[in-house]
Amino acid sequence: MGRKAADPPDTVDLIIEQWRRERPDVDTSGLAVLGRLHRGFLRYSTLIGEVFDRHGINMAAFDVLATLLRSGPPYRRTAGELAGVSLVSTGGVTLRLDRLEKAGLIVRERDPHDRRVVYARLTEKGLELTNAVVTEHFANERRMLAGLSEAERHRLARLLGLLERSLEQAEAESRAREPGGDVDAEPA
Repeated sequence: MGRKAADPPDTVDLIIEQWRRERPDVDTSGLAVLGRLHRGFLRYSTLIGEVFDRHGINMAAFDVLATLLRSGPPYRRTAGELAGVSLVSTGGVTLRLDRLEKAGLIVRERDPHDRRVVYARLTEKGLELTNAVVTEHFANERRMLAGLSEAERHRLARLLGLLERSLEQAEAESRAREPGGDVDAEPA
């Protein structure tokens, strides 16, 4: 998947060259990875948004609906469980659930053994919609990756896993340097 000498320069190559000319003292090697990652993410967001728009939902709604589907029958989880598998607080999940419930895609059910526990469960309409979106979403992702061989996709997935761990470590180090941060925290 490496860049070949015959590959024409892309926008990031041009930006890096400009920085080399104007600030040769600055190491811009991170831009080669993170700049492309950012530009790729923007394109990815647009392309997946098209699928969600066709179905009248957004990425946040899909996140909840897909999590409920992945949980298996009876396709239900508490707001706390949903928050635990996403990057959103319980309050953020509650807002999402309110919208999904209003759309008829989920219902809330109290636990018969502990009335304090409330589950979000996919409705039949929510299950049908989620299955339709999942099919289209993963086909769309395969289309987006069609320019890579299977071996390149596997290698890139492994490298992105390493990148995420590197970012987690940088994040932990950043938190440790903040006032009141845990200076004894182990890097992630």
